[in-house]
Amino acid sequence: SMAEGAGVGPRLAELLAAGRRLWEEVDSGTEPSSGDPAVQEKVRRGLDALQRAAAMVAQLELFSENEELDEIASADLKYLLLPALLGALTLKQVDLSRRLEHLESARAHFWRFLKVCRSYGLGSFHLPPATASLPGEEDARSPSPRGPAAAQPSLVAMAMSRQAKIERHNQKKELESRLASLRSCVESGQADEDQIREFDLLQIRQWIHTSLEEIESIDQEMVILRSRATAKQPSAPPHGTSRPARTPLKPFILTRNAAQAKVFGAGYPGLPTMTVDDWYEQRGRQGLVSGQSAPQRAPGPTDEELQKQQQEKKEEEDDEEALQKARNWDDWKDTHPRGYGNRQNMG
Repeated sequence: SMAEGAGVGPRLAELLAAGRRLWEEVDSGTEPSSGDPAVQEKVRRGLDALQRAAAMVAQLELFSENEELDEIASADLKYLLLPALLGALTLKQVDLSRRLEHLESARAHFWRFLKVCRSYGLGSFHLPPATASLPGEEDARSPSPRGPAAAQPSLVAMAMSRQAKIERHNQKKELESRLASLRSCVESGQADEDQIREFDLLQIRQWIHTSLEEIESIDQEMVILRSRATAKQPSAPPHGTSRPARTPLKPFILTRNAAQAKVFGAGYPGLPTMTVDDWYEQRGRQGLVSGQSAPQRAPGPTDEELQKQQQEKKEEEDDEEALQKARNWDDWKDTHPRGYGNRQNMG
């Protein structure tokens, strides 16, 4: 099925091999960091080679929707991987201003790969929707039931999806071990055609797993990016109303007092901490806490309150030992994984 005479065959093989080698170099993790200009140059060169190869495959019409798997020449099987490799390399681009575009493009590549695999009967899996649905779209299609039950996904569905994930994981492990046992034979050039064909089919199946996982995480990231984008856009108030715009609440950990704030702050460096009093004060400044929701306070602190505040301050200073304990506990957690020490109850 390959137009070898025109020299397209060898050229196509070279392009795929080059794109694949660049992908492996970028993915191996031995590179300095994905943001490094040299790495991004490899990503660009890899994408270029794979895109040219994909254009040739389309031109040669190597694959068709109404063809059986055993009708594909063994030498051509590996070209099925092109869209999956394109998707994987697309995700390695680091330009944050174009992240959404890259996610959409990578998703389209993975989806095309899965669709072709499905048409050849490779792997049993549900084909995800062609495009990521926007948050809120699912609700628009079907009237959702109201009440507390609607808020919870059905336990049966959760158990089934968990079961499917476990099965996928086990299949993946089995694939990896079969690939490992064939790889040395194929790479040393001692494999016969059947072994090479099996090796290529196993790799395709492995990429099916990868593509399904990637689409799932792309969809999650897109939801986050889109909600950030909408949070940044100031929504215009309807005419005639001039309500001050509400600032969206940034996530933080609410604590009872300052000592607790210190301890929590140590464990969650990404999240600021705030005591309840600070929170009331901040929301009060923004005019968002109504008089009813805040406890009614006398205009100025009484002597008794001042005394109590000084006492609390003193206790906090004395609490250095407790804080030190908390820090030691944090250090301990850094070096001991969660669940360390409760191994004897397993099974």
